[in-house]
Amino acid sequence: MFARINSMGLFGVDSYMVGVEVDYGQGLPRVDLVGLPDAAVNESRNRVRSAIKNSGYSFPSSRITINLSPADIRKEGPVYDLPILVALLKAGQQLKCNTDDCAFIGELSLDGLIRRVNGALPMVIRARKSGMKRVFVPAANALESSVVDGIEVYAVENVRQVVQFLRGEEELTPVRFDSVNETKNHAPMPDFKDVMGQQEAKFALEIAAAGGHNVIMVGPPGSGKSMLAKRLPSILPDMTFEESLQTTELYSIAGVLPEGVSLITERPFRAPHHTVSPAGLSGGGAIPRPGEISLSHNGVLFLDELPEFSRIAMEVLRQPIEDSKITISRANASITYPCSAMVVCAMNPCPCGYYGHPKRDCTCPPGSARRYLSRVSGPMLDRIDIHIEVPPVDFEKLSSKIPSEPSSEIKKRVNAARKIQQERLKGSGISCNAKMDPAMTREFCRPTPQAMAMLENVFEKLDFSARAYDKILRVARTAADLEGSLNIEPSHIAQAVQFRSLDRKLWGR
Repeated sequence: MFARINSMGLFGVDSYMVGVEVDYGQGLPRVDLVGLPDAAVNESRNRVRSAIKNSGYSFPSSRITINLSPADIRKEGPVYDLPILVALLKAGQQLKCNTDDCAFIGELSLDGLIRRVNGALPMVIRARKSGMKRVFVPAANALESSVVDGIEVYAVENVRQVVQFLRGEEELTPVRFDSVNETKNHAPMPDFKDVMGQQEAKFALEIAAAGGHNVIMVGPPGSGKSMLAKRLPSILPDMTFEESLQTTELYSIAGVLPEGVSLITERPFRAPHHTVSPAGLSGGGAIPRPGEISLSHNGVLFLDELPEFSRIAMEVLRQPIEDSKITISRANASITYPCSAMVVCAMNPCPCGYYGHPKRDCTCPPGSARRYLSRVSGPMLDRIDIHIEVPPVDFEKLSSKIPSEPSSEIKKRVNAARKIQQERLKGSGISCNAKMDPAMTREFCRPTPQAMAMLENVFEKLDFSARAYDKILRVARTAADLEGSLNIEPSHIAQAVQFRSLDRKLWGR
């Protein structure tokens, strides 16, 4: 007696179809599980046996061989519990139905309950692409799975529910995605209207949001660096459905999708502590899972107290910042995850934080500020487009009754600038100035003769790198887009150069 059931497996962000095959043979009672299973998959034999018995069905007393195909890809996790159980019942004639167009995923508890699994969303997408008509997922994965069109998603809570539905003894209604309720579930985002003063810093973040540029803010404790960074997502353009789906897939794979959320529709904001390991930032594991930089895909990765991060952790970010993707290689796997995020960093000017403060004295020994800055490598700083100095806010501005400009107004200007960029870059696969390659930069970032003369003068005096030259042109292009200007004028070059303060300023202490 033989049965085959469809399931899915994960390999990075990609999913693939897995055939769960069961064969009853002659011999002493025994269960063999083949097809490169890991420890969690091997243990499914015991979970499935108990779930079958405790659900009121009989476990066969014969020699059973279970194969997970394709046999040359390692299978991991408890996702195959439910399809193995269905295949056993079908091979043993306890379940008689056609399941050729069905796929099953789910972990089993010993009493037959079906538990949540990681990566349900990409697996359901794969099932649809492979021609499946119905997919059975744990009830806890129903919301994220419901966003996939073109396939019926059934949320099941226990083994009995699955078997009775397949026998035609119980009705189940496919889960539907409710985009209206999904939008209502989000809490209000922090707003720029709460930030008093810091007009220059807010303008710099507006340019950063308009062009998708990376930012570093330098200032004393309490000047509002973290407050500004947390409000940056509120002025970023709304996510497209494709961006939401990409980000939700990554959260689903990592198992960190918030409960009750089917689709991430707000740009993520990730702020790992400075003690995070390199693997925590990049991703890790035997088959690597997404790290913080991938979980911030299409959003913001905030690194507070940047010099306190380990040197290795900071260097891990260098190539992903440039390429918008990260490749993690292990002995048995090499996986690439997307990580197109705005990187926002904050740091004090010195260990005590008060170097250059107008009212408080720095207590650090001579040379400390320079040594503190040197913890951040030159190549890392070179990859950050905009450098902002955030001064302390005086009492008059803090106590002002004049309300600050809300995020909604800033966002209108950002959206207008992004629309210009999308038209300019149509067909290139990118949507903002910061992602332009050198060829695009030469084509679309052409200063006027006066602006080019200014840039040449500045470049020679300050000895900028080639990468800094490109970044200045892209930031200047964004400043021009915000003003609706077709040309890059000297004022736009001046603004972009002003935002390279860490290139221009050498701290002597």
